[in-house]
Amino acid sequence: MKLVADNLTIDRGDRRVFEDLSFTLSSGAALQVTGANGIGKSSLLRTLAGLVALHAGRLTVENGDPDLSAGEHCHYFGHQNANKPALTALENLNFWRDFTASVSGPFFHTAPLPPSEALDLLGIGHTANLPAAYLSAGQGRRLALARLLVTARPVWLMDEPTSALDTASEALLLKLMNDHLGRGGLIVTATHSDLALANKQRLHLQLDEAA
Repeated sequence: MKLVADNLTIDRGDRRVFEDLSFTLSSGAALQVTGANGIGKSSLLRTLAGLVALHAGRLTVENGDPDLSAGEHCHYFGHQNANKPALTALENLNFWRDFTASVSGPFFHTAPLPPSEALDLLGIGHTANLPAAYLSAGQGRRLALARLLVTARPVWLMDEPTSALDTASEALLLKLMNDHLGRGGLIVTATHSDLALANKQRLHLQLDEAA
């Protein structure tokens, strides 16, 4: 499986974020995107997820599901947790599992976890029946991360994934990310930290790549 970005050009409003950006990411590999604040890291991830329309260029997933777009192969783990505050932690995961669908392919096969097991794995099983509004910042972040485990998708798009996590939770996150790569998954992450990921490539966005 390969995620192929071919001559991407992205505009936000009347601003050209970047143009003619290309890369290829193969099964089992991670791409760490770095660059100054405002350079376009988050815009790139949101475009890969299908949340921002391309101005020009093409995104494809080779050896994926031909009936799905590139974005439909992806989980997007952004700055905001997107947890519904009135629902319990378990209800949030049940909703996400029912709302989304798992995606497999010849180079990616993994089974989704039941929501209760995902909460336990992230160390927040004791919050299952608490409204998400009652969770701490770190617990809310781990609940958002658990969504990646209840439906299986090959591409994880992660924007500053270690934000609000303590040292132990950050170590668990890195293990989950490396386990995903070991199963043939792909990861694109925007971060200022140097994450200890297996088979890691780097993409540094610079001012001369942006308008």
